[in-house]
Amino acid sequence: MERMTALPLTPASANDGRLVCHYFEANRCRSCTLIETPHTQQISDKEAWCREILADHAPDLWLPAASGPDHDFRNRAKLAVGGAAGAVTLGILDHEFHGVDLRECGIQAPAIRAAIPALADFLDATGLDPYDVSARRGELKFVHVTAAPSGELMVRFVVRSQFGLEVISARRDALLAAIPQASVVSVNLLPEHKAALEGSREVMLLGETLRMDLERVDLHLRPQSFFQTNTEVATALYDQVAQWVDEMEPRTLWDLYCGVGGFALWCAAPGAVAPRRVTGIEISEQAIESAKLSAAELGVSAEFIAGDATDFAATHLGGAAPDTAPMEEATDVEGHLGEVERPDLIIVNPPRRGIGAKLSEVLENSGVEHVVYSSCNPLTLAKDLDRMPSYTVEQARVFDMFPHTKHLEVAVLLRRP
Repeated sequence: MERMTALPLTPASANDGRLVCHYFEANRCRSCTLIETPHTQQISDKEAWCREILADHAPDLWLPAASGPDHDFRNRAKLAVGGAAGAVTLGILDHEFHGVDLRECGIQAPAIRAAIPALADFLDATGLDPYDVSARRGELKFVHVTAAPSGELMVRFVVRSQFGLEVISARRDALLAAIPQASVVSVNLLPEHKAALEGSREVMLLGETLRMDLERVDLHLRPQSFFQTNTEVATALYDQVAQWVDEMEPRTLWDLYCGVGGFALWCAAPGAVAPRRVTGIEISEQAIESAKLSAAELGVSAEFIAGDATDFAATHLGGAAPDTAPMEEATDVEGHLGEVERPDLIIVNPPRRGIGAKLSEVLENSGVEHVVYSSCNPLTLAKDLDRMPSYTVEQARVFDMFPHTKHLEVAVLLRRP
């Protein structure tokens, strides 16, 4: 199996700021579609595109784009296992479902890149067959690796069956010796033949949560939790939203689609301009448990509720009837029952599909003065803003969360005149 012998991401020219990826040049991986464009140009192009998409909702102020390094930035690797038993590849599968080894990928965090060869050796020693997509047989499907700023790792193996789980579990001690920086290890079962990165069953072999030690808050990630893939730019996004919130001085705040509580905890953390009551809503119970743990460590007044964000808002702000059964009552960090207060400000951070017609209608009719909308898809953001004509965009900022791709994050501060 051919492997690179030198780090594949190198400066091409001190004059134009481009990078050369030898995987890209050899046509082995084309995931970073914009890598031949200088990073500064990528950012300005993204800003221009956002301005065009949001032209009908132009803000009073476009803040300068936030960006980080153009390499070593990705805190999570989703590595497809290919090759053969005893000679696995870790990277991607090509169009014929053959493994392409990308263990030296230059956009991965150094802690991840350093661990990949040891993970490959560990999998080779198990003798397990990589999953053959065409033949629908084999065991090893993916390895997911997440790196915290401290260098600690969460390692997840995605396998097809109980047999794969038992083989990896039996070699747990060897794995921990090979990857001493791992603080969370799990095996995920994905028995179905489908285009998915994980299944629903997760078996923990070590630890429970990976501590993401950020500037203002330590967040806890469980195996199936979501977190932005670029830690430095995610921190800049949290800082910006917290700054807007501090300027608006809300007494109560909701964080809808709160995930593991990043925005909510950043805005409730010690050092906030004024004490405020924060409530976070998230459909994932795992994420809510992580948010509660972080809130307890911080000792802040934050409530986290597992439930559908749209239904929660419709129930407590009025609007369309909820689609699901009533959710659990809010509990604070000490476990006492609390009452849901009407918010002075709402943060929304939806998936790519946006908040949709129903939640847009609820917000439009809510009377809430301020909304902060963090979007990974300006196209759906524009559609949602069309549905909320009572709000004007005061400020907007692009966050270059995904260098070398067309993807980005954009946050806007909305005010009801």
